[in-house]
Amino acid sequence: MKKTFTQSAQEKHFRVAIFGSARIKKGDKTYKLVYELAKKIGERSIDIVTGGGPGLMSAATEGHASGDKKHKSHSYGLLIKLPSEQKSAKHLDIKREFEHFTDRLDTFMVLSNAVVVAPGGLGTLLEFIYTWQLVQLKEICDIPIILLGEQWHELIDWIKKHPIKNRFMSPSDLNSIFFANTLEQAMNIINHTYKMYKQGDKDICLNIRKYKLR
Repeated sequence: MKKTFTQSAQEKHFRVAIFGSARIKKGDKTYKLVYELAKKIGERSIDIVTGGGPGLMSAATEGHASGDKKHKSHSYGLLIKLPSEQKSAKHLDIKREFEHFTDRLDTFMVLSNAVVVAPGGLGTLLEFIYTWQLVQLKEICDIPIILLGEQWHELIDWIKKHPIKNRFMSPSDLNSIFFANTLEQAMNIINHTYKMYKQGDKDICLNIRKYKLR
């Protein structure tokens, strides 16, 4: 019998969420970077979770399928109903469509043991900040948030200059933030977190225990 989305989500399996723009096309250097990163993740038989749509989401699912030749892991797609129909990415193993962004974001949080934030616009910013706030408030596990590409450096500089300087945030809130300008840097962080997960490190846990699916 085929498992339901919820049954599959509750299985103990390390997963990496990849957020990024739906507007970036094949041929772009960022598309290639996300494809290669997801391919490496697939080679490690690690699940990925994306928004299931075009652009960098498609790059991630294609790359993951290319790397996971033995089909030992899964590609999750969390789609959202939009006024204009969203085209589903290829190579999704498990997908679910949501009517509300809040439910979709919560499901990302339940599934993910690490998060990669690639370049993107408002949607990507929302996903990044939502993850960060829940880590800050300890609503989910202290997962690494990997900012992929140079786009994010100025934003973090602004956060240091204003919210942190004015004590609206604590400097320790940056502990879960990691910069990665290259594939190797991103994979080093993912591999380190995966190693701790496999060893049952006390600092790594399943978000499903803290943040329940609806």
